[in-house]
Amino acid sequence: MTVNPEAPYNELPLLPFQQSLETIPVMQSAIRANKALAELKGLAQTIPNQSIFINTISLKEAQYSSEIENIVTTTDELYQAFSVSDGMMTQSAKEVLRYRNALWQGFAQLKKRGVLTTSVMNEIQATLLENNAGIRSLPGTGLKNAVTGKIIYTPPVGKDVILDKLKNLETYIHSDSIDPLIKMAIMHYQFESIHPYYDGNGRTGRILNVLYLIYENLLEQPILYLSHYIIQHKEDYYRLLQNCTFKEDYEPWILYMLNCIEESAKETISKIKSIQALMQETAVVVREKLPKIYSKELIEVIFQQPYCKIKFLEDHGLAKRKTASEYLYQLEDIGILESKKVGRETLFLNVRLFELFRS
Repeated sequence: MTVNPEAPYNELPLLPFQQSLETIPVMQSAIRANKALAELKGLAQTIPNQSIFINTISLKEAQYSSEIENIVTTTDELYQAFSVSDGMMTQSAKEVLRYRNALWQGFAQLKKRGVLTTSVMNEIQATLLENNAGIRSLPGTGLKNAVTGKIIYTPPVGKDVILDKLKNLETYIHSDSIDPLIKMAIMHYQFESIHPYYDGNGRTGRILNVLYLIYENLLEQPILYLSHYIIQHKEDYYRLLQNCTFKEDYEPWILYMLNCIEESAKETISKIKSIQALMQETAVVVREKLPKIYSKELIEVIFQQPYCKIKFLEDHGLAKRKTASEYLYQLEDIGILESKKVGRETLFLNVRLFELFRS
């Protein structure tokens, strides 16, 4: 069937597709991706306080996923925003933090319901955009080439049509048809092709990816960020998505996504190991140079995100305000932290942790 990019693609095929997707190259790639994911899951289970890694990694995913949609923040701006009041954030930083909130909202709903439904998708998108526009009901949505402005794809129109295709996607997600990672590649393509919302489809779809891995018990927490790989191979991402629609050429797209999972898992494993090593090294230094203030809990607090402030120590019951301030300035004196005035607040940057996440 020839697809007209300027006509609504209401004939978008339902899932599962008729052709075989489990080719030899795909299955070989799926084995490698599953192995990398299993290693990441196993490593994460050895971490006593997973919030240390989840906070920083989920923020990084939020930054990268938003950057795909040309919402750009610097790493410094982003981590500062996570530590200051709303009134001091840039608009871009607010949007990135909404992505993180949407990720956690979706995670909470998945844990509560045990399934990935259209309602969960709607809640994610509503949190991202801070509106309740919901499923598209008006015509006129067309995806355009960013350079030429030419329409390259027109998704299905009609709220009932869109809801039917989402219901079909739900059924596919919860079926036991093929290897889960191959299925994830197809469900991501299908969701992006349905394009159910006026805005936020790409970011919602990328959140669904990691939630799906949790649903399939391939991960326990949202600690895998795929968006960094997608940014590095952005042209291939969009080209291969289009080839699925206009050429029914699914294998290259599936291979792309499987490689994305494998490489992203390896990158995350490396990042976690680097943070663990830095935490241990920092603990040794603080214990030797500041034995009176050292505690395991203090080290964990200054590693929960690159920027720390007095209130964080108070909230964790480590010290009252004056003493907490003294702790942080002492950590600055030995080169662990670096104070920085942001508006009326003083933030303390964990310099080496920040460098790990800037790279």
